[in-house]
Amino acid sequence: MGDARNGKKIRQQRIRWGTELDDGKVEKIIRQAQQHLPQDAETKKRAEIEIHYLEKNSEYMRYAEFRAQGSFVGSGVVEAGCKTLIGQRLKQSGREWSVRGANANISLRCILTSGRFEDYRESRAL
Repeated sequence: MGDARNGKKIRQQRIRWGTELDDGKVEKIIRQAQQHLPQDAETKKRAEIEIHYLEKNSEYMRYAEFRAQGSFVGSGVVEAGCKTLIGQRLKQSGREWSVRGANANISLRCILTSGRFEDYRESRAL
């Protein structure tokens, strides 16, 4: 019975932290996680690795702030953009690319799609 209760508490805590992460409260999650580190050495080490990840990437996890600015916070938009912008061009039938050629193509397609070609051209003019 104790394991079931403990499992339920862990699930509830994950849900709370998920909500807080969605609200951009990364520091609060880090603080709470540091205060409740597991006793088991191996589990504690894994938890510390995860906490370090949150600390290192906290600036990128201010989801509520990003949403307020009108930005997307999910990966779907980026994944679709990569598939459309890059994948369709580089994966066409019969295409073979060197790394240098693929990178140049990707850069150019990104510049063109973002409407920054004139800026790019002006920066390259002698």
